[in-house]
Amino acid sequence: MTENAKTPAIRYDEFTNAWEQCEFSRMFDPIPSNTLSRAGLNYEVGVVKNIHYGDVLIRLGAITHCGNDEIPFITRGEVSDYRNQLLRNGDVIIADAAEDETVGKSTEIAGHKGTLVVAGLHTIACRPVIPIQPNYLGYYMNAPSYHDQLLPIMQGTKVLSISRNSIARTIIQFPASGQEQARIGELFVELDHLITLHQREYDKIRNFKKAMLEKMFPKNGENKPEVRFSGFTDAWEQRKLGEVTSSYSGGTPAVGNDEYYAGNIPFIRSAEINSDSTELYLSESGLANSSAKMIDNGDILYALYGATSGEVGIAKIQGAINQAILAIKPSAGYDSQFLMQWLRGQKQRIIDKYLQGGQGNLSGSLVKDLQIILPDYAEQQKIGIIFYDLDHLITLHQRELEKLQNIKKALLGKMFV
Repeated sequence: MTENAKTPAIRYDEFTNAWEQCEFSRMFDPIPSNTLSRAGLNYEVGVVKNIHYGDVLIRLGAITHCGNDEIPFITRGEVSDYRNQLLRNGDVIIADAAEDETVGKSTEIAGHKGTLVVAGLHTIACRPVIPIQPNYLGYYMNAPSYHDQLLPIMQGTKVLSISRNSIARTIIQFPASGQEQARIGELFVELDHLITLHQREYDKIRNFKKAMLEKMFPKNGENKPEVRFSGFTDAWEQRKLGEVTSSYSGGTPAVGNDEYYAGNIPFIRSAEINSDSTELYLSESGLANSSAKMIDNGDILYALYGATSGEVGIAKIQGAINQAILAIKPSAGYDSQFLMQWLRGQKQRIIDKYLQGGQGNLSGSLVKDLQIILPDYAEQQKIGIIFYDLDHLITLHQRELEKLQNIKKALLGKMFV
């Protein structure tokens, strides 16, 4: 073991000593892994739980609850069969195969009690022989400072892999102070806890919205919804979407003509229908010399082409649209939010009916012919408002989640050598 002159870019003030480094082969003893496929596992009953590479890739950092329902049991597995494979706190599991550069990502068994657990298919399990504080290794080995060492030794094309022998000469770096190791681990555990809380809240609100879309709009063949605001009792009426809206799509200026671009008109493409910014801007000349058409803030935007077919949103900016977007403007007495939410709830049904295997494009005429069932304007507005508020909550939690994930990513790059 030798001292490394480097220190991390971000560090707790009370720690100043240089970090130490140790070769992987001297840092860890190997722990045998098994090669059981999912066919040899179950989620209901057993004695020994089995962590395979997929479990590692969704729990980067630390696995603290090996007894949870997401980690399967080995079917008919006896403790005696796996005694030399049993994992304990501090052990590290590395995913040795994946379809991208997440191969080599790791998790640490930390704070675990009770359940017997082993490492399974496509994993490299190892136990540190040098005392290291809990949670440090699990996060360090996912940081760029370590993971970048693995990139040159990955093998394969479609599926990348690394071997125990190939990582033997990689270098593990760590603070000499156990207190500093612990502080770093505790910080990332707290970050992961916050990320998990926001993810759960985000998922809960999205699931609630999905359930309400099913309950606040009538089921097929019915003319009243299951859940309704008090004071509304009339049956809903069926109309074609084109009878209660006007709509049009746009076009794209000649791509090779620079004079048509880099102006001040936002050019909205199908992946941007829910965004408040665009990557491309048109000039006045580009708008005038093409089929691109202007839309207003608040118009319904419906994606017709490609991977985003069936996506729908409310325009957050005024700009121009191309041929892949249908702009929908409600007639008087019809609410934009209500119509947009109905289209959003119908997305899968429309794709299943009109796009073979999810391939192909929708058309403006097809969308206009969609049969929609509607209440009176006052009820439309109330329904539109509740879903607008739910969308707002979902967006807030999504932004907070992304912010925390970005903070974690930044700290992984700056708190390790």
